[in-house]
Amino acid sequence: MSEYAILIYEDPAYYATMSPEGWAAVVEAHNTFTEGVVQHGGSITGGGALSPVTTATTITGGTVTDGPFVESKEVLLGYYTVEARDHDHAVELAKLCPATGGGVELRPLHDPSAAQL
Repeated sequence: MSEYAILIYEDPAYYATMSPEGWAAVVEAHNTFTEGVVQHGGSITGGGALSPVTTATTITGGTVTDGPFVESKEVLLGYYTVEARDHDHAVELAKLCPATGGGVELRPLHDPSAAQL
C-alpha cells in the first residue's frame, strides 16, 4: 500500500455565510467520505482542517510575510492522508472526497528512504 495526500481546495467564501444545517451537511459528507474510503479498500491515515488563510504566514528565502503566498479564489482548507493499493486506487478514493466549493488535489507522499525527488 502507498500513502497519498488528498488536498482540499475550496473558496472560503462558500462557507462564510453557511447555515448550521449547511455545516451539518458538510460534516455528514466528510463522514460519508471516510466510510467510503474503507468500503473501497483504503484507509485514512490522517487529516485535518486548516485555520483560515488569513492566519497564514509565508516564508520565502528567509523573508516572512503575513498571508498566503499566492492570491487565489480557492485555497487549501484541509487534507486527508490515505493508504491505497496504487495510484488508480488513490484516484478512486479522492473522487469520493467532498469539495463542493472547489476541488481536490491528489499527491503521493514522498518516501524518504526512496530515491530523491
